[in-house]
Amino acid sequence: MFTLDQINDMDRSGFVTAFGDVAEHSPWVAEGAFKEAPFSDSEAVIGAFERAMGAATEDRKLSLVRAHPDLAGKAALAGAVAEESRREQAGAGLNTLSPEEFARFTDLNNRYKSKFGFPFIFAVKGATKEMILAAFEDRIENSASVELETALTQIARIFRFRLEEIIIDK
Repeated sequence: MFTLDQINDMDRSGFVTAFGDVAEHSPWVAEGAFKEAPFSDSEAVIGAFERAMGAATEDRKLSLVRAHPDLAGKAALAGAVAEESRREQAGAGLNTLSPEEFARFTDLNNRYKSKFGFPFIFAVKGATKEMILAAFEDRIENSASVELETALTQIARIFRFRLEEIIIDK
């Protein structure tokens, strides 16, 4: 947890060390956000992360999307994902799926990645596995361009959730 004063006292290296994994294995987003320091409040930090992502090239955005793990995938179940992702997926019950539910997630993950070339992104905080599966079923019918924009919108929600957990607005 960091106060705004602590955040605003950080140099670039310290900021990236503290916030580099807010964007799943993509510290370049924190580097871009740091350019907007000093920050007036947590909303300013969240906005800086969103703008850093939005200003990126299409290739970099795709790289960011592809850095996310499959929901309820083997890497997530084995714990081979960022700690934040592991906690978020567990909070949605994705670590306690029945064999049938796991098979359904695996099938949807495979179909989705085959169609779009990147994993299904859903900000799972506050969601149930049923909500996630329904979104999966709906979104798999999207066009590639719509789905990329949807994935980036979900990543911005993930930024918000993660930053709200670690910034003390005082």
